[in-house]
Amino acid sequence: MAGLDGRRAGLAIAVVAVVAGHVTAAQAQRLRPTATIAFAGGVQVQAEIVDTPEAVERGLMFRESLGPNEGMLFLFEKTGFYPFWMKNTLIPLDIIWIDEQWRIVSIAESVPPCRADPCPTYPPAGDARYVVEVSAGFAKARRVRRGDRLTVTGLPASRPASRP
Repeated sequence: MAGLDGRRAGLAIAVVAVVAGHVTAAQAQRLRPTATIAFAGGVQVQAEIVDTPEAVERGLMFRESLGPNEGMLFLFEKTGFYPFWMKNTLIPLDIIWIDEQWRIVSIAESVPPCRADPCPTYPPAGDARYVVEVSAGFAKARRVRRGDRLTVTGLPASRPASRP
């Protein structure tokens, strides 16, 4: 029996190793913690939290899809002017810039993937502290507007959560 249990354990380890070896870069990105973002009208998005320089630089690069209620939340250390670009981004996106009070300051709708270098940048209308990326068409379909206030839950303890 001990030999059989040992073989089972070895097989289980091998299966885990094989499965782990087949995780794509896009799947690995989805292993980040998420926050829930509630937009006006009650629409909620599960957004991956991006809060390191490396993760900010990568963003949604190489992703082949993004669900209708999925997104990415970029947390910057301080308020600033944060233009975005779409280098190596395969899907069109809506980019939403947000201030420290979780109010929308700017929206770039249906930003297309970059097809040739140099890639254009998409600047916000003003300074922001956070940025949310969602699938193209989200803002229009959900009537997301400048000045709307978002409610965000599930942020790391070191980040300020929004208050309803």
